[in-house]
Amino acid sequence: MASPCVYKRPSGLAAMHGSGREPVAGRRVLLMATCLCDAFHDDVAAATVEVLEHLGCEVAFPEGQTCCGQPAFNGGDWAASRRVVRHTVRTFRGDDPVVVPSGSCAAMLFHGALLEFEREQDLGEVESLGRRTWELGDFIVNGLGVRSWPGRFNSAVALHRSCHTRGTASGDAVALLLGSIEGVRMVEFGEAEQCCGFGGTFSVAFPHISAAIGDLKLDNVRAAKPDVLVSGDTSCLMHLAGLAAREGIALRTRHFAQVLRDALARRP
Repeated sequence: MASPCVYKRPSGLAAMHGSGREPVAGRRVLLMATCLCDAFHDDVAAATVEVLEHLGCEVAFPEGQTCCGQPAFNGGDWAASRRVVRHTVRTFRGDDPVVVPSGSCAAMLFHGALLEFEREQDLGEVESLGRRTWELGDFIVNGLGVRSWPGRFNSAVALHRSCHTRGTASGDAVALLLGSIEGVRMVEFGEAEQCCGFGGTFSVAFPHISAAIGDLKLDNVRAAKPDVLVSGDTSCLMHLAGLAAREGIALRTRHFAQVLRDALARRP
């Protein structure tokens, strides 16, 4: 039976928000699918919906959504980024939690955007959205209180924790869920804290450095011989899978939402 969609104030991310998240009770969540899901990884968004619905949530998808504003923010064009963030604030207006299958995009909204709105009159609106924004794994574990996942996924799994989830509860939440699935064997690899090298616009401005960082990550992952590399950020997976394909390396990658969805399909 699906567990009820009950929200609790978390303890792990309060420092990232200053005042913590607003307490919310209900069954409705707003899905921010992210640009990369829209353009390249639509199955990750679909898996996210299936996972949330399994947990008893009603998932709404505001069709006016575009981007979190991070590409312009990272590129130094804060004026353009603020326009995108303001559109996002309007699109996700309300009291419902905003769930994002990306640690990077979630961190932009509950942390990065606050930096560029420090002197703006609508800072309060941006802060309000940030307090309602959750990365998917953090939401499942620390928002809904889910500590284990049903089903089966017979694979040795290497978990890549993206840079943008450092200092948040997301990495540990994803590891907890994956490790609880029957058939999953978590595989540790060297220099696990190493960046994948993508960095969004960094990979465009400094392609050779970006590729070198990614190759180092791939070397450590391959040495551990996992069946699949899993992450909570499609950007990292896209970068690493692209490097592997270019070099003729066989690398199977999955977003953790896809693993949770696929495990459900193998329930007794």
